[in-house]
Amino acid sequence: MKRSSARPPARLFAEPDSAGDNRPSYIAQIDGAARGNPGPASYAVILRGPDGSPLDSLGKYIGRTTNNVAEYYALIAALDAAAARGIRRLRIRSDSELLVRQMKGAYKVKSADLKPLHERAQKAARAFEFFSIEHVPRERNHEADALANQALDRISSAPPASGRDYRAVRVRALVEAGKLVPAQPLDFAEGEEVIVTIEPARRKPS
Repeated sequence: MKRSSARPPARLFAEPDSAGDNRPSYIAQIDGAARGNPGPASYAVILRGPDGSPLDSLGKYIGRTTNNVAEYYALIAALDAAAARGIRRLRIRSDSELLVRQMKGAYKVKSADLKPLHERAQKAARAFEFFSIEHVPRERNHEADALANQALDRISSAPPASGRDYRAVRVRALVEAGKLVPAQPLDFAEGEEVIVTIEPARRKPS
């Protein structure tokens, strides 16, 4: 029988020990952070060459979300950054056991927020010639962790810009003639746009 010369499809999680593939690969350390669950969140990526030398790094604030969503944002950002550089072989290192196990198929993705992110990450990962993802202890991922927290620190310490304010203020208000009238003064500039979440106050029993 004549053997086909076509190259088999890349194994998504072909670890070098089991696949016998020890060729040099690029490395991406990733981390997601959220202060609260949900709360202000960010992610970080540190891309390294096969020799471990840093090539690029990114820390970005992504708004209010959960830590798990932030971890997926970090993974997708790493995949996109590697693909943009033409990298074909990539190893991901993350201290999120949930992310790693979900990507490897050991855990099911039940969260509606995570499912589309998981699908996008899986699709992007399959485009690489070689891809692996590894869980590492937090102390071995401290650089990515610090970068993600720096992104949060910049937001929390920065003054409001372009009419935006990241402070969360809880106030009581009365409804009068179809309008909300705050029961206390608000520390916002005139004409500033804010987001209001309304919930009825509990009434005291009569």
